[in-house]
Amino acid sequence: MVKKQWHFIIAFGKTRRVKSETLYRTTPKSRQWCQIAEFFRHHRRVKWPTIRLMTNGAKRKRMEFRIRHTLGYRRDVGPVQLVGSEFKKRPEGRRKYFACSELRVTARQVVLGYRLRWAVELFHKDVKQNLGFEDIATHGFNSVQAHVHWVYCAYILLHLSPPERSGEAKSLSDNKRHLQNVLEHREKRRVLQKLTQIGGVERYKDELRQALADD
Repeated sequence: MVKKQWHFIIAFGKTRRVKSETLYRTTPKSRQWCQIAEFFRHHRRVKWPTIRLMTNGAKRKRMEFRIRHTLGYRRDVGPVQLVGSEFKKRPEGRRKYFACSELRVTARQVVLGYRLRWAVELFHKDVKQNLGFEDIATHGFNSVQAHVHWVYCAYILLHLSPPERSGEAKSLSDNKRHLQNVLEHREKRRVLQKLTQIGGVERYKDELRQALADD
């Protein structure tokens, strides 16, 4: 990505190794790398400003994070912005670490950018678990492409037909059950509508006789 001059935002496990700018310039490149959790412990003087972000659910809430960021180096990548983030009112054990190759953005933009990226991860998890995204029984490229398109269409359809519940989080599985219920009861509603019309009983009887005759 760096060679193509692309930028990235990635999450780091606490054991991933980085190096400070000073050490990168004064020590051999194969030495003095430390785990990112230890790296931030060595930079305790860096301030912890608070940022506020809004949730994306039906009930939008404000979340407060405290973040610490500084310039560092990642092996085989070069200079990156390193960001440590945690909920302001929760224990340190829930701290997350991020790296961004774009040095001009703010730490807030890094955290917000990763939240947007995480939404893509949740999308792929949903379509794999609920819509059979991985269940492809063909090898032809056109068939695989068609399968992907149908999965995406199903995902859009499920989000256009949400459960009729106010104030509750609507997961993809909830929407799927709701749509299945709608489809299962559509014929029942059609019959009831016809029976309540003038002459509807006789017309429905004729429809049943025609269906039996066709069989």
